[in-house]
Amino acid sequence: MRAPDFWDRDDAAAKLAAAVLAPLGWLYGASVRWKAKNAQPYRARVPVVCIGNISAGGTGKTPVAIAVADAIIARGKNPFFLTRGYGGRLAGPVVVGKNHTAADVGDEPLILARKAATVVSRDRREGAMLAVARGADVIVMDDGHQNFALAKDLSLVVVDGERGFGNGHVLPAGPLREPVAQGLARADAVIVTGDGTPALPGFNGPVLRAHVAPVGGTDWKGVRVLAFAGIGRPEKLFRTLAGLGAELAETISFADHHPYNNQELNALKARAGGARLVTTEKDYVRIAESGRDGISFLPVIATIEPHGLDRLLDRLGGAR
Repeated sequence: MRAPDFWDRDDAAAKLAAAVLAPLGWLYGASVRWKAKNAQPYRARVPVVCIGNISAGGTGKTPVAIAVADAIIARGKNPFFLTRGYGGRLAGPVVVGKNHTAADVGDEPLILARKAATVVSRDRREGAMLAVARGADVIVMDDGHQNFALAKDLSLVVVDGERGFGNGHVLPAGPLREPVAQGLARADAVIVTGDGTPALPGFNGPVLRAHVAPVGGTDWKGVRVLAFAGIGRPEKLFRTLAGLGAELAETISFADHHPYNNQELNALKARAGGARLVTTEKDYVRIAESGRDGISFLPVIATIEPHGLDRLLDRLGGAR
């Protein structure tokens, strides 16, 4: 879905739209609270680290999850990612393989699988059991803060430092999956991506800073580009390219997790003229291999305060 623009506006019309939808948001938040209170989560035989968020999309959760897995691998462990596979047709549980496409398992699992074994499962209990059976000694649960099927040993909430929690309203009145204080009450730590210091009401636990930055040897200075993206916050890509010195001939935004078809890709290539077509890695994996010619992506990596992350991961030693 494409996020409504009133979520990020502060004018009278935006405030009215949020106020009209606020009762639905209250019901949505109450449903999450009820599920949390009445859940009977399955306890996996290995520690579970959950990387989640309170806002819908655009927080930098995927690169943070990969950075956490890197830190776990550095400890000699064999982590498996566990994810729902949003946008994919497979319910799972299934281990992501080389022949899977974004249409099968979603875009994020394809990226996660480049770092560590990844299980897609709408039933997180079954997914955890498959991961353990395949040799996982730690499960990194991607996007599961509002999922209560699986018990968590460490819950990390990722927050966009610049955007914070948007207009402060719960879906559909705003970008929140639940009230901020309610979600933070279940967090062991908060990881803030980018600049800014968002308010964290009622939260007294560790707050770590993560920086998501491009990697690779490409020199973008003076390169004329047509940038397009279908992610939670496409402007992040556009701003990053501009910061690298690229000349933005045009920027085009699509809905989050948008599945590209040949007609759209051909139109983008024709529109680019002599400009270079650039997108994100999440968008790139949603493009069929036959349509990738002439399109490149900007890879990014997250760097998290190492000492703070190490102290959090130390807690897993006593989890079992």
